[in-house]
Amino acid sequence: MKMVRNTLLIILLFVSSIVVTHAQIKLPRLISDGMVLQRDIQLSLWGWASPGEKIQLTFQNKKYEGTTDASGKWAIQLPKQKAGGPYDLHFSGTTSITVKNVVFGDVWVCSGQSNMELPMERVKEKYRTEIAQSENQFIRHFLVPDRYNFKQEEQDVSGGIWEAANPKNILNFSAVGYFFAKDLYARYQVPIGLINSALGGSPVEAWMSEEALKKFPNHYKEAQRFKSDSVIRAIEASDNKRAQDWYATANATDKGLKAWHKTDLDDTDWQSINVPAYWASSPIGNVNGVVWYRKKINIPSAMLGTKLSLWLGRIVDADSVFVNNVFVGTTSYQYPPRRYEVPAGILKAGENTIAVRVINSAGRGGFVEDKPYFIASASDTLSLEGQWKIKVGAIMPPLQGPTFIRWKPVGLYNAMIAPLLSFPIKGVIWYQGESNTGNPVEYASSFPAMISNWRENWKQGDFPFLFVQLANFMQVKTEPTESGWAALRQSQLKTLNVPATGMAVIIDIGEWNDIHPLNKEDVGKRLAFQAQRIVYGDKKIVASGPLYQSSAIKGNQVILTFSSTGKGLTSSDGKELKYFAIAGADKKFVWAKAKIEGDKIVVWSDAIPNPAFVRYAWADNPEGANLCNKEGLPASPFTTEQFDVSER
Repeated sequence: MKMVRNTLLIILLFVSSIVVTHAQIKLPRLISDGMVLQRDIQLSLWGWASPGEKIQLTFQNKKYEGTTDASGKWAIQLPKQKAGGPYDLHFSGTTSITVKNVVFGDVWVCSGQSNMELPMERVKEKYRTEIAQSENQFIRHFLVPDRYNFKQEEQDVSGGIWEAANPKNILNFSAVGYFFAKDLYARYQVPIGLINSALGGSPVEAWMSEEALKKFPNHYKEAQRFKSDSVIRAIEASDNKRAQDWYATANATDKGLKAWHKTDLDDTDWQSINVPAYWASSPIGNVNGVVWYRKKINIPSAMLGTKLSLWLGRIVDADSVFVNNVFVGTTSYQYPPRRYEVPAGILKAGENTIAVRVINSAGRGGFVEDKPYFIASASDTLSLEGQWKIKVGAIMPPLQGPTFIRWKPVGLYNAMIAPLLSFPIKGVIWYQGESNTGNPVEYASSFPAMISNWRENWKQGDFPFLFVQLANFMQVKTEPTESGWAALRQSQLKTLNVPATGMAVIIDIGEWNDIHPLNKEDVGKRLAFQAQRIVYGDKKIVASGPLYQSSAIKGNQVILTFSSTGKGLTSSDGKELKYFAIAGADKKFVWAKAKIEGDKIVVWSDAIPNPAFVRYAWADNPEGANLCNKEGLPASPFTTEQFDVSER
């Protein structure tokens, strides 16, 4: 009998613990300490508790109530609030939670791929003063963790906290997002909340719901395929084994792994290469595998005694760096800038040796040009450019790249956007497109479809959607040519036909050798210009450079008309207009002359007596394109061709 009573007691305690646990109020991670809530709009604050439980919100000595539904979800309506704070919100039911330090302001979702995701930490050397002066409790940032889900829309994000801007926290902020928020706060003194939900390398279809993807059958079909866990496991297993085998062989066959970083190594028989450069241009040729670099440098005694840093620009792909036989750092992929701290006592006055082991699995490997290469103390720098020694450690076949499952259609929408849809926002800033340059014409349909998809599911009407046009990137071409990047910019330009959209043109601030240009301040400012005009009603602001509107053919000339001309058309360098190309009906483009006549531009070429089409800045990297308005904002690239899906 005693055993029965004990068993019943255990069961009752177990059941009781389930009820208590289930009854606890749970809030989504966005509704947490330090959050920014959208001002001037009725808010629906939500969470979870026991089915049928009454939940009460106490705010400013007023009480608001809601009741959980059969699934345990509840929502409480909070009336419109003006900008301000901080406040506390107290939620109570069987249990209670207080959310502290809440402000009301404008909430912006920052999304896209790596140029939006890129944190201030990556550009901290460029913006040291900005970071040091960043203290502002009214600019706040919430970083949504990277995650995908192909099977269903998630109810909450997997992590994240609200952080106010200060010299420590700001390193985690989206750099573009921060400068956008900083500019808006300076002008309007309204708290700004940034929800950073972006992922490097992601194509637009990864950010679309399953329903929206039905208009794009190939992407929809792929989304269905990746609902299978077994498919994902098989791909990951294959990718991992292929990469592990490749790197294991590279390490096992690398002749220099145990000795070539040593200071006393005799490298007189090594070949020479001028750094920065890719080794394909050196005597070792275009090989993949492991290549070692060595350089002897003389350090003056005046540079010693303070913290020293080693700047090695960018290296393709992975590097391990040794100074005087001491390992000082490594980077596993090509994009981050190489900045290594050299511990005290490693460098000495006189001769020192730097050794760099570079692993390149595909394409051209080496040191990227037009990047900084030097050793720096607090007061001086010593260049590392010039002659280095080079030797192959191991030659390997190119490694087939992995399948980036996280970029597949619908996955990011389900895990990184769907959980945000109940959180009211002011609008979206978007920087993406690089990953869709392989099919730029489709982007003219898929990008507007994604905007419509978000607006429909956020249920806030046509909220502002401000986006960045692709920057200039890659080698400059000397003749007119086709370009996936230019074609995608055209698709972005056409997206301005979607209501309440704005575009920041940045073809003047990219970097030919870096898909992640460092100038994020001007990107943020140009997005803020668009927000001032579209969102905050400043009709006097010239938010954009010239935008192509229409063309007319008169004899051998094409007359172009523009909007957003501001105080007038001009060239950024005071010289004649450049980067205009003209073609007849055969679309064989040649460089053209162009001149400004009032608010129009006249384009012609003696080689094209019967012109049909004009292009401007139509290239991956239209360096030298100089059309702008007198406010200094660059014109968007364009073509006068009818450029649509039917042409592919």
